[in-house]
Amino acid sequence: MERKSGGLHEWAYAFAFVFCAGWVIWHGPAYILDFIPHENESLLGQMTALHQSKDVTPNLSGLFGGQTDIIDWIALLLAPVFFILGMRSVVLAQMEFPHASKIDYFAMFVGRVTMILIISMTLIMLWEVFLRYAIEAPTLWANELTLWIAGFVFLLSGLYAMQQRSHIRIFIIYDLLPRWAQHICDVISVVMLWFFTFFLIFGSYSQVFAIKFYRWEVFGTAFDPPIPATIQPMILIMATLISIQALLNLIADWKRDPNELTEAEVIDKEELEAIKKSVGAN
Repeated sequence: MERKSGGLHEWAYAFAFVFCAGWVIWHGPAYILDFIPHENESLLGQMTALHQSKDVTPNLSGLFGGQTDIIDWIALLLAPVFFILGMRSVVLAQMEFPHASKIDYFAMFVGRVTMILIISMTLIMLWEVFLRYAIEAPTLWANELTLWIAGFVFLLSGLYAMQQRSHIRIFIIYDLLPRWAQHICDVISVVMLWFFTFFLIFGSYSQVFAIKFYRWEVFGTAFDPPIPATIQPMILIMATLISIQALLNLIADWKRDPNELTEAEVIDKEELEAIKKSVGAN
């Protein structure tokens, strides 16, 4: 039975999540001031000034006597709602790994979010090209915003690639081994990944979260996006999620014979037909 991609709502949830998550990230100083405020008066003043300079809705007063206004709270509450709805709306596409469990839909929705980010990044670059060369009025934010989104795309796509088993693997020797030996190689691979992730977090957690994130370190330019404050914590978060996904893959594939692949896993018929049309084959 041929599988089809989901409807418009599958992408609407991904876009809505990206919008809410983007709002929450941009207003990060407000959440830090309300939930984990600085005890140091100097840092507290710097964070307050940073929030006031970046606040998209400065005319709205904060709720409960804090810095976060009603829109900030709505975005914070809706982000996980759209994520859950997005997970439930995911429909396997023709080229995707067919043996997905319920928990794999987390990574698959992250893949949809990554696709929305790629589209957004492309539109931003096209808009900048138009402004720069058509009306000679380049922006101060397009290049850095594209760089910021590209960092998230690079990190988020790693989780999706792991779930899809599309990461680079050298399996010339692996395929020659008996299944029990392949199991040993799989376990060693996952253990080494967890070993790397543990020491990555152990060695950089304090610097990343106590300095980069908690002080909301910005890029230091005219647009001044919080790239260090967001990308570096995301590296640790995604390394953890990728390690967890690798373990889930190991469990899910334990009884599967890697040599028994279905036709849908080996051949993408739509892509094959597109290639035939491009070369003029019948």
